[in-house]
Amino acid sequence: MCGRISQTFSSNDLLEYFLLAEAQAPLPHYNLAPSQQLLAVRIEAGLRRQSSLRWGLIPFWAKEKKIAYRMFNARSETAYSLPAFRAAFRDRRCLVPASGFFEWQSVEGGKQPWHIRRADGKPLALAGLWEQWEDNSNGEVIESCAILTTAAAGPMANIHDRMPVILEPEDFECWLDPEFRQPDRLRQLLQPAAAGVLELFPVSSYVNKAGNEGEQCIAPVSPPAK
Repeated sequence: MCGRISQTFSSNDLLEYFLLAEAQAPLPHYNLAPSQQLLAVRIEAGLRRQSSLRWGLIPFWAKEKKIAYRMFNARSETAYSLPAFRAAFRDRRCLVPASGFFEWQSVEGGKQPWHIRRADGKPLALAGLWEQWEDNSNGEVIESCAILTTAAAGPMANIHDRMPVILEPEDFECWLDPEFRQPDRLRQLLQPAAAGVLELFPVSSYVNKAGNEGEQCIAPVSPPAK
């Protein structure tokens, strides 16, 4: 699964890596959790633009928005066919830029948090789905998203059995294009990161509390004893 990410990058990072029409650097967030607003990239009026989406997808047909609390991830193996995600998989795909994400490894005495980022220092492009939902009781409109996950591979598999889908720049056009609706081709993109793409290191339990923020969340600590 993917339940925490960091978004700490400049407007140039966004412009150059995601080829946005324009970009504004968000306030740095080191420990974003579901139900919070995420910066995302999607196609608007034919151009790649940054958007703010609530993390936790609310299907357009949902009666209540609280369903979002269990929809912050979507399994890549089944999202294309599940009622909660299939319309978004077909028509409303996005990227969630991240400077890193967190995962927790079960160790003796508890769980050790790890921070995972690209080894080349570039942003991660997490594959996502977005949806628009309207509350019939008051007219409130919420745009929300889920991050797709896949089986963990490489060093990640020693920490957790799942990881977010990380797309490469050559895949962005296909993934973001709302007119591209070839499910088999789209599903081919949803693979574990290639060997050498990621680097990971343990961080302190400070990140365990969703309300904690700042560089302390991603400061390396000594690896857990084996």
